[in-house]
Amino acid sequence: DVQLVESGGGMVQSGGSLRLSCVASGFAFSSADMSWVRKAPGQGPEWVSRINAGGTVTYQAESVKGRFTASRDNAKNTMYLQMNSLKPEDTALYYCSSRALGISGKGTQVTVSS
Repeated sequence: DVQLVESGGGMVQSGGSLRLSCVASGFAFSSADMSWVRKAPGQGPEWVSRINAGGTVTYQAESVKGRFTASRDNAKNTMYLQMNSLKPEDTALYYCSSRALGISGKGTQVTVSS
């Protein structure tokens, strides 16, 4: 089965760091551009970051630029999101997604306290 499973979320104080992981299975992960998306309570989904299949090009939303970095290890079928200098407004459910395949994981909750 095609599957994306996120982990690494949690509760952290403002200014702290977390690293999220997304493990993929059931498809050719190394050939797929991947994204991180987040959804805060009462708001629509917000695209956070995208990384190309080879892991050589990344894009970040302006709201996280300079603080969040996406990376991937294709040998492990895993994508990461390193989040530094976290702010309360980063509180959301974070999930990984492949737009081309139309799949997303269930997400991992990140809560940042002030």
